[in-house]
Amino acid sequence: MNFRTNARTVTALLTLALTGLTAVAAHAETVGDPWQFDATIYAWLPALSGTTAFPVTTGGSSLDVSTEDVIDSLKMAFMGTFSAKKGQWGLWSDLVYADFGADKQASRDFTVDGHPVASVSADLSLDMKMWVWTAAGTYELAKSPANITDLVFGARLLDVQETVGWSFNGSGPIGIAASGSKEVNASLWDAIIGVKGVAYLGAEKKWFVPYYADIGTGQSDLTWQVNAGIGYRYNWGAVVASWRYLDYNMKSGDPIQSLTASGPLIGVSWQW
Repeated sequence: MNFRTNARTVTALLTLALTGLTAVAAHAETVGDPWQFDATIYAWLPALSGTTAFPVTTGGSSLDVSTEDVIDSLKMAFMGTFSAKKGQWGLWSDLVYADFGADKQASRDFTVDGHPVASVSADLSLDMKMWVWTAAGTYELAKSPANITDLVFGARLLDVQETVGWSFNGSGPIGIAASGSKEVNASLWDAIIGVKGVAYLGAEKKWFVPYYADIGTGQSDLTWQVNAGIGYRYNWGAVVASWRYLDYNMKSGDPIQSLTASGPLIGVSWQW
């Protein structure tokens, strides 16, 4: 698929998604049911893996970062969802922003016949900023005392920036002094469709199982996501713990070729 064809496809998908969102808002205004709102603040601590053409331009290199490393290198993050529902129609949005940074230093001494000749030190830094934003409309497919299921349709943005910096210094006869940096960016829009809902447990419905799944395409070859867990409802709101898996497969030639984020999530939500 050439660039122009791909651009037309993405534009058509996003136009369809935005038209659907506008129709949701317009239709909801005509429904007599009151608006219902839900907001959630959460922390998602995934392990990251993938393939990127950075720091080399051909062949790619793998990226594997554990959940422990993510926690250690996290500099700033914000994650949350917001939904508004009126009757069967609604709007839903999910935002993830994370900024990771790590540094590593190493040095080595060189000797000849046991005599020091030179010492070389290296400083390496890696910074990664990531946005994942989903904006969607919802339509209630099923509702019963035990379960609510909504259709989700809209678009998702993945914006990733990776930067590596290096500095080498040598003392003695070698006299090395070199430094530099390189940056790789990817910004992708995809149309997505999926389902989200909640299954209630017990007569009091304090325990519940939230679930979400979507699949999409556009500027990426394929993206899909699942998120499911367990929650408990209080008088003031609810606490949720789940496992979230997000996967991206990019088109051939993209600087970031694949990305997977998978790990535990815990959040607090309020309804009004």
